[in-house]
Amino acid sequence: MQQSAVPPTTTALDPAEQFLKRRRTALWFSTVLLLLSVVILVVGLVSATRTGNVAVAGYYPGIILSFGAFLAIVGINLVENRRPMLVASIIFVSIGVIATFFCAIADGIIAAEFIDKRPLEEGRCEFYASGTGYAYDNYYTEVTCYSFNSKCKIRVRSNTCYCCDLHSCESPDYHAQYFEYTGVSGCMDVIHLYRLLWSSVVLNIFGLFLGIITAAILGAFKDITPAPQSSPSPAPPPHILYNPTQHVLTYAGFCPSGQALPSYPNYPLPLQHHGTYQPPPTTQPVPDAPASPSEESQPPSQASSSYMLTPNAPVLYGTSYGPFEKPPPYAC
Repeated sequence: MQQSAVPPTTTALDPAEQFLKRRRTALWFSTVLLLLSVVILVVGLVSATRTGNVAVAGYYPGIILSFGAFLAIVGINLVENRRPMLVASIIFVSIGVIATFFCAIADGIIAAEFIDKRPLEEGRCEFYASGTGYAYDNYYTEVTCYSFNSKCKIRVRSNTCYCCDLHSCESPDYHAQYFEYTGVSGCMDVIHLYRLLWSSVVLNIFGLFLGIITAAILGAFKDITPAPQSSPSPAPPPHILYNPTQHVLTYAGFCPSGQALPSYPNYPLPLQHHGTYQPPPTTQPVPDAPASPSEESQPPSQASSSYMLTPNAPVLYGTSYGPFEKPPPYAC
């Protein structure tokens, strides 16, 4: 029984496509983390400035995470210094993750343990604005509070919401909860502070998990190198047809130039023969008249004086070649 081949359902991604996909993922998470950190920062700053005596720490993670996310976005878009920028971003995001953990715990404890909103919602708290003509920082007044069949006087600064139900006259130095909130414009600001604190706790928890995921994605992305762009293949070298009949080689260095040769006057030179070759005998013409005694006594060297060479004339050597011999190729 023949088994049909099942085609693979998953195909390997191209390195360039894989790089672009991870780049989009890292950029998306970094952008979301930046937006979330900005929201954490804004909510934390509003919570910290709502009152003058309630400590809020929720905006510190927003500063660190926003800076780390900004470095991540810049590093993702870089080409040369991508890795150092992403490493710095991971460090700041990691510090921001630790800060979100501790600040979420701190703000949660403050909202749950030190702020009691029940007297505020029931209207049992009072707000003291200020006296006429007095500044905010230098005007105080004394109010009377009652608790468990006892009364005591407390000193309240202007623009303060105070709750006598939360103040213990027996132990005025110890307060388990905030009984007064300074620097507010009304007791409703305390309720808004309570809601902002819990909102900051939730946002910090989201920033904690999102920061961990973003740091992991950036850590995997920083080790990926972009695929080199495919450059067009170079053109092949031109094909040269070799024709041996048209291939001419010049050897200018073997033959001396004509200017280097010494110039000599033209002299009639006798023919010189090389080897055993003998010239054919020349036939002597029959003289018509007998030679005179003066002519017969003349030496033969004087008769051929017109063919004598001067001492400065070059000597020519003839060379004979056999039937199967060829002259040297670079003879001049």
